Amino acid sequence: MADVTVKNLIYTDLRRSIVSGRSRPGERLNLHVLAKGFGCSITPVRDALQLLHQEGLVTIKPRSGYFVTHLTLKELYDLLDLREILEVAAVERAAARITDAQLEELEHIHAGYTGEDWASVERYADENRRLHLLIAEASGNQELVKMVGQVHDQLTRFMTASHANQIMMSFSHQNLLKALRSRDVTTARQAMSTDLSEVREKTLQRVIEAEGASWRVGTGGL
Repeated sequence: MADVTVKNLIYTDLRRSIVSGRSRPGERLNLHVLAKGFGCSITPVRDALQLLHQEGLVTIKPRSGYFVTHLTLKELYDLLDLREILEVAAVERAAARITDAQLEELEHIHAGYTGEDWASVERYADENRRLHLLIAEASGNQELVKMVGQVHDQLTRFMTASHANQIMMSFSHQNLLKALRSRDVTTARQAMSTDLSEVREKTLQRVIEAEGASWRVGTGGL
């Protein structure tokens, strides 16, 4: 198998592990151990880690190696702010452009939000990401879709690390979907802004109260 294919497989696997929280912040990523686990040479592992470093998911510490980047409260604040900026802009554009087929898909995703066990919460997080990405896609701006996806991936790390995924379970998106069905730009914008503001307040409260002592305050890294 070509090195580039192996690199992509390793990158995808490690990225999923970091985003899902299986690889914990600060955890050392040993090149030799990873190469043995993937059954390959060190080169594609190093290349995959370099890609993850460019995304901010891996920190390279000189003479020490590769580590899963620590999460910081500053990063959480910034990501929540950025999410609101991006998604309010996305829904404004989507409300005027969304197709009947996209609306039907949104309602199908939304219909799956049931259950309170951990598996249901994880599934809800995946479906919630799909819902918001579909709204971004309805805006017609593919760069916006990419940015929304990246922000959701980063926020998933915070939600998993602080066990705050359950916060999302209380948001039904009913008002948002109703506004999109009506192609009502103003109401859709308000519904998205209200939902995201509530998510932000509850997330920050959960993280600070339950996990505050273990979170770094300043910039990322080690």
